Amino acid sequence: MTQSSRDRSPAGDGRAVSPRDTAAAELLLRQGRLTVEGRLVQASNATLYCAIEHDGLSAACVYKPVAGERPLWDFPDGTLAEREVAAYEVSEAMGLHVVPPTVHRDGPYGPGMVQLWVEPDPDVDLVALSRSDDDAIRRMSVFDAVVNNADRKIGHLLPPGDGHVYGCDHGVCFSVDYKLRTVLWQWRGKKLTGEAVEALGRVEAGLRAGELGERLSRLLTAEEVDATRRRVDLMLKHRIHPYPPEDWPAIPWPPL
Repeated sequence: MTQSSRDRSPAGDGRAVSPRDTAAAELLLRQGRLTVEGRLVQASNATLYCAIEHDGLSAACVYKPVAGERPLWDFPDGTLAEREVAAYEVSEAMGLHVVPPTVHRDGPYGPGMVQLWVEPDPDVDLVALSRSDDDAIRRMSVFDAVVNNADRKIGHLLPPGDGHVYGCDHGVCFSVDYKLRTVLWQWRGKKLTGEAVEALGRVEAGLRAGELGERLSRLLTAEEVDATRRRVDLMLKHRIHPYPPEDWPAIPWPPL
């Protein structure tokens, strides 16, 4: 099955859950009944569009079963779903809320990642947004630097139309090697905002003495958690946006 973006809408007869209501969204995603309604055929890994319902709550969501992941040469097999959940944990710890609520659970085709669906506003020009100096996009660039996102395409930006911007497809994050590959390089070498420094301070505290370190240790290797901590420390030390890597493509292909 396939489904066009124009046809997608929150499913079910219960109260629709907003991505800003993280507690309700996480509960729904963890305990809700998943019904597969289509497949996003453009995705490189099996990505299923689902309706989910539980105890009067309902939403649309994306389900990516581990069994549908394509092997990659530079990431261990069967780990992309956990990396997506780890990205959500970091987003929440930073207080940026740039990743829709995301959990790891069993589904119709086995364990995998389940993420609340965010419908982007079709009137927003994503190319123009990605090239702008919008504060929401700048927050995304800071988040991407922390998680070492190797695939920030323009199409991975989800602006619902309220001024906020979410991001999706974080399966190739958290490498121990510097692999930041993104379309958001407009702030490279520029001073971080005070908001960004505060967000980095929160994630640093969470990694060193808070719950974030414990949660990430259940999703990533010890080396990957340590590498995340080092990236945060480096950004806090220099307080600038990072530069592109010299030995790795700086922009994903295709960029859209």
